[in-house]
Amino acid sequence: MMKLLCSITLLLSVAVAYYIYIPLPRAISEQWKLMVLDATFRGVVSMGDVAHSLGLSHSVHVINSAIVNFESLVPITNQEIQAEDILFDGVHVRVYHPPGREKLRRAVMFIHGGGWALGAPKLGSYDSLCRQMAADLDAVVVTVDYHMAPDVHFPVQYEECVQAAKHFLRPEVLAQYSVDPERVAVCGDSAGGNLAAAVAQRIGIDNSTSVKFKLQVLIYPVLQALDFNTASYQQNQNVPILYRKLMARFWLEYLDADPDLVHSIIMNKHTAQDQRLLSLNRSKLNWTNLLPKRLIKHYKPVFPLTGSPGILKDLPALLDARAAPLLAEDEVLRMAPRAYILTGEHDVLRDDGMMYARRLQLAGVSVTNDHYEDGFHGCVSFAFWPCYFSVGIRAVQNYIAWLDEHL
Repeated sequence: MMKLLCSITLLLSVAVAYYIYIPLPRAISEQWKLMVLDATFRGVVSMGDVAHSLGLSHSVHVINSAIVNFESLVPITNQEIQAEDILFDGVHVRVYHPPGREKLRRAVMFIHGGGWALGAPKLGSYDSLCRQMAADLDAVVVTVDYHMAPDVHFPVQYEECVQAAKHFLRPEVLAQYSVDPERVAVCGDSAGGNLAAAVAQRIGIDNSTSVKFKLQVLIYPVLQALDFNTASYQQNQNVPILYRKLMARFWLEYLDADPDLVHSIIMNKHTAQDQRLLSLNRSKLNWTNLLPKRLIKHYKPVFPLTGSPGILKDLPALLDARAAPLLAEDEVLRMAPRAYILTGEHDVLRDDGMMYARRLQLAGVSVTNDHYEDGFHGCVSFAFWPCYFSVGIRAVQNYIAWLDEHL
């Protein structure tokens, strides 16, 4: 009996180890910890897919429920920071502010990530991040709790963030929260970085908005869906926690598209060389020109000779700069605020951020690109209990320090 029990235990241990282990680049931060985290997330995604296939619930709802349950276990930090849940022009937001309103303060509008579909902005790591920004910067921080997919799709998330931003930037609202109108930034991570960049572009060219953002902080932003074979997509397609296929799934969900298109867009069949719709946009994401050679390495562009022209026709949002800020025209970029763009070497979205940094620079916008050789996607969310990663802690400290110096 004891031998049988030992044999079963050994087999289970081998199976668990096999499931957890994945080969990772040597330079990536804290490999085994990342493997365990990724195995947990993969398990949750698998449960979501099973529930979806059985018709029990949408996979996104299952995944987000697990995220909310986990984030609810994270203790509240910086409890001296006051939090107020209110509406900005009908959009749910939370306003964080340090005690006292006797002086003008700077402010940050924060837009959370999660593939436009996941995330708990008022709980756990995002709550801790906003409280830390408010405390370290002695600033008012507004986090936008926008509606998410699959309940809504593009352009709802974008429009809600624009509504909240325009409301907050009204002089009388800034005065209500004792905010200096000359010292307001917009910030976001991942899909939130996408929304932050798009909102910054919109506010920059909006003549009806007298107050503008001074700065934009984009943390490993996702900025385009026309090329899923950039150098970083090729290099990091199987690196956690954001696999290439998962990013493609997020895009299709955001744009309310057929999920079965995932294979086609991963192969860039929607951007084949025979598709004329792309002629004006190719230069905006030509990574062979926009990236430094050290990042291009041996990777080559992947654009099939013939593809699936129906995808772009059915999904015009793929060419819409509101969804893909990297496609914005130069005259729009010139009006954008000074930028800080954080990128990680082991992230499929590395080149999105790098290309945007270069395009902003070419348009005359000052850009700081803070690149982490040991960074992976989502690391900023893992700077807090219980998922401490050294690269996440450094990234949070550094981008807050940059805001402290320039805002």
